[in-house]
This record gives sequence, C-alpha cells and structure tokens, in this order.
Amino acid sequence: MVNSIVSSPRGVLSPQQALRLANVYLENACNADDADIALVLCHDTEVSLSNAKNAAKRVDDQSVIREIGAVYIKLGQLLEDRGYVKEAEVSYKKAEKLG
Repeated sequence: MVNSIVSSPRGVLSPQQALRLANVYLENACNADDADIALVLCHDTEVSLSNAKNAAKRVDDQSVIREIGAVYIKLGQLLEDRGYVKEAEVSYKKAEKLG
C-alpha cells in the first residue's frame, strides 16, 4: 500500500514534457468550476512554463519556445476572463518576450 504520493521535481522534465504538463494544468484550469482551484492550476501552469522556457533556452529549441509563448497567451486569456487583469498582462508580456 502506498502511504503517500511523492512529487517528482519538474526540473528533470525535458522542455517538451514541461510544456505538455503546462498544457494539462491549463486545460484543467479552463475546466475548473472552482475559482480557487483554477487559480492554483494557473500558477502550476506558470511554473511549468517557466521550467520549459529555461530548459528550451539551454538547448536553443526555438520551436518549443514559440509554443511556450502561445501557451502564455492562452494563460493570459484565461486569467483575463477570470478577472485577473494584472496577472494576464504579465503572461502576455512573457509571451511577447519569447517572440
């Protein structure tokens, strides 16, 4: 029997895996009826995107970097729709920096 679930560090994920994880979090945030849970999932999306971005920059994977920018835009749209305008602007700016 498993007594606890141990979270694996996100740092061991490839840029593509971290990006896929960010998309999973974002999709669940979009579908969440509970605003608090949606916000936690948005935060998890941001953390995964940051990890993906750092890993992609280390290996200079421009295609993943562009995809990360697109997810930042989607995150910004969700945040804006939920009334978190300042947080949405931060997400849009991160997308803009990625090109």
